Amino acid sequence: MRNEKNFIDGHFVDAGSDAGIHVTDPATGQHAGSVDAASDTQVRQAVQAAAQAQRMWARLPAIERGNQLRRFADAIERHAHIVGHTLAMESGKSVADATGEAIYGAEIVRYHAEWARRIEGEVIPSDNTDETILLQREPLGVVACLIPFNYPVYTLLRKIAPALIAGNTVVVRPSNHTPLSAYDIARAAQDAGMPAGTINIVAMEHEQAEVLCTQPDVAMITLTGSVRAGRAVLDYCKANIAKPSLELGGKTPAIIEADADLERAADAIVVSKTTHCGQLCTAIERVYVHESVHGDFLALLKAKFAAIRIGNRAEDARYMGPLVSAPARDGIHAKVLRAVAEGAVVETGGTLPEGPGYFYPPTLLSGCRQDMEIVQEEIFGPVLPVLRYASLDDALRMANDHQFGLSSVLYTENYRAALRVANHIEAGELYVNRTPADPYQGFHAGWKRSGLGGDDGKHGMLEFTQTRLVVMKH
Repeated sequence: MRNEKNFIDGHFVDAGSDAGIHVTDPATGQHAGSVDAASDTQVRQAVQAAAQAQRMWARLPAIERGNQLRRFADAIERHAHIVGHTLAMESGKSVADATGEAIYGAEIVRYHAEWARRIEGEVIPSDNTDETILLQREPLGVVACLIPFNYPVYTLLRKIAPALIAGNTVVVRPSNHTPLSAYDIARAAQDAGMPAGTINIVAMEHEQAEVLCTQPDVAMITLTGSVRAGRAVLDYCKANIAKPSLELGGKTPAIIEADADLERAADAIVVSKTTHCGQLCTAIERVYVHESVHGDFLALLKAKFAAIRIGNRAEDARYMGPLVSAPARDGIHAKVLRAVAEGAVVETGGTLPEGPGYFYPPTLLSGCRQDMEIVQEEIFGPVLPVLRYASLDDALRMANDHQFGLSSVLYTENYRAALRVANHIEAGELYVNRTPADPYQGFHAGWKRSGLGGDDGKHGMLEFTQTRLVVMKH
């Protein structure tokens, strides 16, 4: 049984107490390992190590930081099979999917390494003939990275790679549900020769997370999590006026026009809704179907949902795996029961399975209304409400009638419809004739309560910089 120690200043160190965070295999409900829970003192030590290392790291030419990140990416690939087995055990993913997450994470590290020669400032025209104005890009300092449970390896690398290439150092708080794989990444960092203190990985309870985020040397806090967690981070930011970057809740709408390829759309939506048991920030969470094809499309979804089998993916990778915890499963089932009480019809699923593990069947709901909780609140599980609409204006109105605006989807063969939705959807992303995939050269940013700032691409990397204006008289 694994017991991990925290990774601070290039070493695995004792927490100095018996406090631990227990990790459960969600497919079996059995104890799978533990990590030391950091004390307040250890959290401060991690920030101090990061602050000391940052002064050296920022002085390196960016190309040297980029070369170091390439070596880190190579090391992650060498460790990918170890990361994959750990992540599969603590998350309920298949080994193949979990290993693929590590390899994909290595690719985003390589992508950000390429910004070494591309972090540019600006020369701005002055009003005076004997004056030059320069705008420089500089690192922020120490970045606190708060990682979610659903894609903990990829999200960790998605945050630390741009932070590091820009000249910052990081203190990572992994999710208490899936922390073990983060320490495999720490070993990859050691293998790659990452300078001590540039990457620190520390497991902790919520009280210590507040200590981390309010340390004077923390200049930025980046979180992928819930709206409630985002509000807490905004409170933490007040201590130092730290910069927030928040990816919060999502409720991706999919609009299915009458001319859509229904089979293609249904296949993609079912994959989106059942991959990792629907625990994706951009998974399809509500479907709006034109009334002329509503019956046909509902029948397609029902048949495809009913064909999905649930089970331990360590035994068969074709199964849909478990939710992260018993409370998550119970909360989702309670939402389904309330939806039925409000008039929704269960087309398939909607029951709590017997046996070990935190499984929940793919559940399709028809007869839903826009004002229902199941349509208005994030589910983060394999439950899909379907609504009908009469015109594209109706669909847009309902899709936009929401607190969240992370991602959105449209299926149509009509370019006019596509452009109309592209210009009027209230979301940070629109995917036309496909489901969300977060290309790392794009920019993943939410509107409304879905967040502040964003990840990926040039703009995601620039989130980890600040500007200095230099006005030179000559």
